[in-house]
Amino acid sequence: MSKRAYFGTDGIRGQANRHPMTAEVALRVGLAAGKLFRSGGDRRHLVVIGKDTRLSGYMIEPALVAGFTSVGMDVRLFGPLPTPGIAMMTRSMRADLGVMISASHNNFADNGIKLFGPDGYKLSDEMELKIESLMDEGLQEGLAEPFELGRVVRIDDAQARYVEIVKATFPRRLNLNGLRVVIDCANGAAYKVAPTVLYELGCEVIEVGVKPNGLNINDECGSTYPKTMIKAVKEYRADIGIAVDGDADRVVMCDEKGEIIDGDQILAIIAGSWAEEDKLKGGGVVATVMSNLGLERFMNARGLKLERTPVGDRSVMARMREGGFNLGGEQSGHIIPSDYSTTGDGLIAALQVLAVMVRTGKPMSVLSRQFEPVPQKLENVRFANGAKPLETAGVKAAIKDGENRLNGGGRLLVRASGTEPLIRVMAEGDDAKLVAQVVRDIVGAVKQAAA
Repeated sequence: MSKRAYFGTDGIRGQANRHPMTAEVALRVGLAAGKLFRSGGDRRHLVVIGKDTRLSGYMIEPALVAGFTSVGMDVRLFGPLPTPGIAMMTRSMRADLGVMISASHNNFADNGIKLFGPDGYKLSDEMELKIESLMDEGLQEGLAEPFELGRVVRIDDAQARYVEIVKATFPRRLNLNGLRVVIDCANGAAYKVAPTVLYELGCEVIEVGVKPNGLNINDECGSTYPKTMIKAVKEYRADIGIAVDGDADRVVMCDEKGEIIDGDQILAIIAGSWAEEDKLKGGGVVATVMSNLGLERFMNARGLKLERTPVGDRSVMARMREGGFNLGGEQSGHIIPSDYSTTGDGLIAALQVLAVMVRTGKPMSVLSRQFEPVPQKLENVRFANGAKPLETAGVKAAIKDGENRLNGGGRLLVRASGTEPLIRVMAEGDDAKLVAQVVRDIVGAVKQAAA
């Protein structure tokens, strides 16, 4: 594959007003993607654009709009809306392209651009490379005639549409009447829609992280900082806590005692229930190499399989489509219920868990521990850009030694991050002391190689 100049593992991402997350790059994305997706046919072509609540969205959105309209694409602006909502609305409105302006769980200083095709799925690597090649053309190339410029309309009911779509995923025979729920929206894209969905389904809703100011997205709130959700659950004696991230494509939950329910446990809860109801497709679920060995054992004990992919929801989704699975996700809380969504949807995943809770009549503390996690340790080692510690003899030897010591009784994963100069070292196995020692030895070797 050609080297990618702009796109990473999940769209384009970086610090706002620093390359590549500048107004100029956003303008070039609009120009390039607009040219690519309006080729063919005389009809009007349409792009829909949503964003989270970051201050820099006010800079990136108009730059994208300028690019798209200048090559003749019409634009519909949604304002703050979760990433999965953009994917849904791209299909619903028969748009040629969907764009989400967000850096997901990162802090406010970062931002990003994610692109969705007309089918609502994230663009393939091949399409992103085509856009990159067009981005480096001159800004005067392929512009529309004055009478062919695109038109822009702000859609005021986008949030209401998404609310109705999400509510329709909850089983009709059930209701959430009287359930006390904490929802932490991370001061992000779901700050209006998530509380509305829960309230309209019958919950008593305690709202947290619903006062965005452009700078407080993911700031000591949301799925990356579950302490805020846990505190509210205990304070208000809630039945369950739900925390999404800045663009609401991932979710972490907690039970009424404040115990965390991560993505692996959420997958187990939903998969077990769907299997009982004969709704689980593909004979199992798709997860990544980071998912706990305990989840794999849980699935196997029920005659179900766990298929693993590289990290990233795009990899999970690709395998789901290939194998006919309708449930997949990541330990971090990206849960993809593909009967309802083409990408991770924290709110829909949470509703599936609530449905299990209501259907079984069990408190969340009984459901939250579907399997006992195998001891797992993860450490990140930062290295200087340009260094290649994984290619050194010392690190290779340490990895081989670690694999031999685990001896089939666990897993070892050492990989470079796709978004930062980090080496991630993860080991798991039934012997917690051995797991910790293996990680420590490999981390030491990586640090020595990176010095």
